[in-house]
Amino acid sequence: MDVIRVATLNCWGLKYVSKNRHERIAAIADAFSNSDHDIVALQELWVEGDYNTIQRAISHRLPHAKRFLRHAFCKPCTISGALGAGLAIFTKWPIVSTNVTPYSLNGEPIDVVGGDWFVGKAVGSVTIMHPILGRVQVFNTHFYAKGGESGPEYKRAHRLVGAWEFAKVVRQAAALGNYVIAMGDFNSVPNSLPMHVIFGHAGLFDAWTVCHTHVSPPSEVISPVDGVVKYGITADSPLNSYRGPNPSLDPLVRMYHGKRLDYILFRQPSHPSDNACIPKLECQDSKVIFTTLIPGNDCSFSDHFGVEATFVIGMPEAVNGPTPEMNSILKSTASIWAREASEMSMTTFSAVLGALQVAYRVSRGRSRRELVTFALCILALLVLMFGSMGLAVPWANPILVLFTIAITWLATTMLYEGFIFGNWERRALRSTLEELELHKQALAGKYPQEGFGTQTHQ
Repeated sequence: MDVIRVATLNCWGLKYVSKNRHERIAAIADAFSNSDHDIVALQELWVEGDYNTIQRAISHRLPHAKRFLRHAFCKPCTISGALGAGLAIFTKWPIVSTNVTPYSLNGEPIDVVGGDWFVGKAVGSVTIMHPILGRVQVFNTHFYAKGGESGPEYKRAHRLVGAWEFAKVVRQAAALGNYVIAMGDFNSVPNSLPMHVIFGHAGLFDAWTVCHTHVSPPSEVISPVDGVVKYGITADSPLNSYRGPNPSLDPLVRMYHGKRLDYILFRQPSHPSDNACIPKLECQDSKVIFTTLIPGNDCSFSDHFGVEATFVIGMPEAVNGPTPEMNSILKSTASIWAREASEMSMTTFSAVLGALQVAYRVSRGRSRRELVTFALCILALLVLMFGSMGLAVPWANPILVLFTIAITWLATTMLYEGFIFGNWERRALRSTLEELELHKQALAGKYPQEGFGTQTHQ
């Protein structure tokens, strides 16, 4: 039986910031060079030297590769700097086309510590020619992290916008007749609103969930090993050497000993006709990888664990039709192979629209405060300028110069943040709101029995 083995890993490859980066990248390269994966998707691989190290190590197995360098908000970037999506895909089969879609919103420019705005998050894809399936589009993405999982949904508005934009490009790929495998660090737990958008609109299925349907939520305290083996934990695990020593206050982390943020998703192509003879991509197994320490070292491979999945290619019986046993299997998995486009539920629509509307109002209020701060800075500069004219104290001049520089910097930052970025953010939010509302109106006409209605934003 023909199989496709895929893997994904967030490499934590921040230059000057990530701990033990050189040792970890070398260990990751060595591990993949000795693995049997057919496709590998890596995130946070920003440094050119790190990419080259891994490519050289695995090129004998995965000769075709694509690194996504372009940033959403700049001209062609320096390859070795921090700018860029930090995404790379390595594959066994030839690449026939590539594409990258930067996400409209990636945090605020004033959030220097987070850094998401400066590096930019995106979804990159390669289309490969598989000898049996034909065109397979492989996606690799990394979502905006800030906002966590608790608190009001509007705090995760940038991630929701990214989820909608990701779901659109995946849906378009399937509509073109491509098989889809999507991997990456989604920075979202399975039951979160961004994942509901992805599962609903893109029609993707989670490889881990498909292979672990028998596992129920824990009814008692579980071990960190069970969190990884049974529940697919990939981040904030006590088994990871980069997890902080203090216990987490997040109830989800305390229950599962971490979070599941990394996924391998898949779907069939959308077909206008009911063709039962097309090959079917089915997930046979999925597990968490890179859970041990690096051999001969006391650190983990990354601050995330990786995920791998094994897909089998099923060939339906075309002449005599499926057997009764096969019929029951097909019925139990009918939603995976549905010909019609998947749609989000009314509850998901309402939650996303509500969150983005609140985020729009919050953005408008923040911009007003920042522009008021800008005006006060200009007033302070005028006071300093006219007040220093009659000041005949030589030792005060350096102090006034420093104050002037600080206030000028603050004024410039507030002007950019409040006016340029503020308008940029609200236009992206408004554009997403309008797209969602138009899609909801279209569904209202197609599925009136589902109760789809219209909703406007202010």
